Amino acid sequence: MAYRLKKTVVMIGMMGSGKTAIGTALARSLQVPFLDSDAEITRAANLSVAEIFERYGEPFFREKESQVIARLLASRPGILSTGGGAYLDPENRKMIAENGVAVWLRADLALLWNRVKHKDTRPLLRTPDPYGTLKALLDAREPSYAEAALTVDASPEYSIDDMTGKVIETLLTRPDVLETEAA
Repeated sequence: MAYRLKKTVVMIGMMGSGKTAIGTALARSLQVPFLDSDAEITRAANLSVAEIFERYGEPFFREKESQVIARLLASRPGILSTGGGAYLDPENRKMIAENGVAVWLRADLALLWNRVKHKDTRPLLRTPDPYGTLKALLDAREPSYAEAALTVDASPEYSIDDMTGKVIETLLTRPDVLETEAA
């Protein structure tokens, strides 16, 4: 199946929801560029996200994140994976709604924890109670994520290909975003 992507698809959701893995597979399926706002920030700063948080703080990181998202939304349509906190900023939500479409990869706490508990690359989980922190972050962020134009539910049974297919099905409900092309 051939597709034509008309707007950038912005993958939002919690750490561990699959934004990068699904976004990469989605970009490959749609034959469009895959962009990752965190990767763009770390490349520009020559520091990891954790190092940026440690050295300059979260507000500095969020400012750079907004600048990167604006720049990436202004380029040709593709798939953009954002950090878990990017969509919390009302200005980012507005910018994404005006220039692309947000897809929330909604995953429950058990699935998220299973995916992130063995990784030490998550600066926000470097706390005495990382599970409690993850739960608090999820509870706090869900109202903002719920403002996304589209939602796709993750499940532990789904493979990356399954989730990618679900995202494509969801995107096809929006002809202003994605349409099939005759081969």
